[in-house]
Amino acid sequence: MNPGDFAGKWNQRHQDAEGQGSAAQVLLRNRHLLPRAGKALDLACGRGANAMLLARSGLETHAWDFSSVAIARLDEEAAKNDLRIETQVRDVVAQPPAANSFDLILVSYFLERSIIPALIQALRPKGLLFYQTFVRAVHLERGPSTDAWRLESNELLRLFGDLQVHYYREDGSISAEPTDVADLAMIVASKGV
Repeated sequence: MNPGDFAGKWNQRHQDAEGQGSAAQVLLRNRHLLPRAGKALDLACGRGANAMLLARSGLETHAWDFSSVAIARLDEEAAKNDLRIETQVRDVVAQPPAANSFDLILVSYFLERSIIPALIQALRPKGLLFYQTFVRAVHLERGPSTDAWRLESNELLRLFGDLQVHYYREDGSISAEPTDVADLAMIVASKGV
């Protein structure tokens, strides 16, 4: 699939979707770890439920996505709610965040392993990473159809092994029932000084 087709697919998906979506479980379950102030990035933000929560929490919030439809919908909703969110239509793979640029980076349901080193470098000292995405051990019929866009067991821990882990959850196939987090890996980790 060429990049134009891929963007078109996501634009259509965001156009057809209702509302802003739900905030990420990793954020909802660890909201107490949010800094009181600082510069936050919702990377591959979609329609912006996470960015809205970050902005409501008092953070200087930036939200990037390559879908112009998603960004337009977020801009509209932020204006309705009197929230200041700096949005940008941006290919985050071609243009990841600059080094030492954010106090918090949140990534939800997006996996591009090649930019992981850039995400770590983009965190300021003591900066926090909130990350969740799908694993290969599936209980619910959701998420990517290809294993390339799903995590292997404990892969998220390995990808961010240089960070200090504050929270990690990955139920995988041990889960007895299909809960809302059954097929997700979630991490909150920080960069040392």
